[in-house]
Amino acid sequence: MSEINSTKLLSKKDVYSTDFKWKGITRNNEELLGKLSFFSNNVLVSLTGISAVIGFSATLAAAKRRDPKFFDRGIMPNTKAPETGAQLALRALKWGTVYAFAGCGVLFYSIWKLSGASDIQEFRIKMGSLLPRIPKNNPPVGRTEFTGLNDLLDYVQHLKGSSDK
Repeated sequence: MSEINSTKLLSKKDVYSTDFKWKGITRNNEELLGKLSFFSNNVLVSLTGISAVIGFSATLAAAKRRDPKFFDRGIMPNTKAPETGAQLALRALKWGTVYAFAGCGVLFYSIWKLSGASDIQEFRIKMGSLLPRIPKNNPPVGRTEFTGLNDLLDYVQHLKGSSDK
């Protein structure tokens, strides 16, 4: 109990060094950091996908629990409807995705061509000159910390009301 661990005390130079090591990982090792970034991105994408599947499954289970007769009618084709509700929804999702991507692609391409830019840097400069500048808020004027969404919305509402007068 009276035994004292003999650990080396770290100086500020050791703590704030750029070669800080934790289990053999250095901050200067870009290749390893790239692999860690790739791994962390994969974890986030996997968790998002799993969450979406769980949410969709829970919604389907709730719909089946609420009214199993109509749920089965939407799953199995019958003489009145040659296509099930699930097939119809999937077809609508596919066409909606195609229309959304095509529409956005045409919109973005037309903006690019109308700007007359030949590369991304030129496009950035042209759009920067056309669009209004966002003023710097340094130091911040007004509140920057809120206890919750209600506090923020109350602040924005009163701020707008005071500027309208």
